[in-house]
Amino acid sequence: MRIFVTGAGGFIGSHLCEQLLRQPEHEVIGIDGMAGAGSARRNLRQLLSHPRFRFIEGDIRRTSLVELLDGVDVVYHLAGMPGVRSSWGADFSKYSVNNIEVTQQLLEACTIVPIRRFIYASTSSIYGEKSGSVPEAAVPEPLSPYGVSKLTGEYLCHVYAHNHGLPVIILRFFTVYGPRQRPDMAFHRFIRSFIEDRPITIYGDGLQTRDFTFIGDGVEAIAAAATAEGAIGETINIGGKERASVRDAIGILEELFERKAKLAWQPKAQGEPRHTWADIRKAEQLLGYKPSTSLREGLRLQMLDMLEMMKGEG
Repeated sequence: MRIFVTGAGGFIGSHLCEQLLRQPEHEVIGIDGMAGAGSARRNLRQLLSHPRFRFIEGDIRRTSLVELLDGVDVVYHLAGMPGVRSSWGADFSKYSVNNIEVTQQLLEACTIVPIRRFIYASTSSIYGEKSGSVPEAAVPEPLSPYGVSKLTGEYLCHVYAHNHGLPVIILRFFTVYGPRQRPDMAFHRFIRSFIEDRPITIYGDGLQTRDFTFIGDGVEAIAAAATAEGAIGETINIGGKERASVRDAIGILEELFERKAKLAWQPKAQGEPRHTWADIRKAEQLLGYKPSTSLREGLRLQMLDMLEMMKGEG
């Protein structure tokens, strides 16, 4: 099976490509604009020498997508502009282009080249503030421009599925973490602060909770979407094994580093929900998803990866 992955040099994209290539019948074509060139090169280092992986560095908007998609069976669209806090103000234009326009262009190309599945990476940010375990049928109420841009991408997928019969699957990720996590994400910032002996910035009171999804668990479900029966046309939550507060996570890191954290408190971030919690029953049923990595073990693995990375920086 030939699989096309956008955002292949990213955190989730690079792990997904590695997971897909564990199946000998898969060939993977990855594309990435290399916006974060340093981290993307590190993310790709295991992939570039793989005989069944082909990498294309380029902007999707300026690429001959129909030509690239020739012979492709499955498209994973993971490329996009991430981040809630940076999506306000003038920077929203980047979100509009990368999360909406690029998605539309890719969907349009898929109407010309026959594919078996189009798998769109969405986010828990589309739900907004909810209480309890959130099923996929919950009404979307995003709190940030970022969430709006990703929800718009979902709607575009539905439009092309309805009008062109595209075999679309939407996956909503809940706070993915682990080795190679993006530098702007909380655990990366926390661990770097520990290593550099600097204060950790916490927005709000630190009691906000998240459904933390370890990357090694998440990519198993994401990869399964390429072949899972009954998944086409579905929207599926990809959540983690356990929920925890920011303070809980810092407590685990204090144990792992064997010292207390220095904390710097900031006002609550605009556009972020107080709690997230994924109902993953559909993922369990359709994708055979069984997240097994504890938050402590996942943070330990991310810590070890960052220690190695930062040793190289020195």
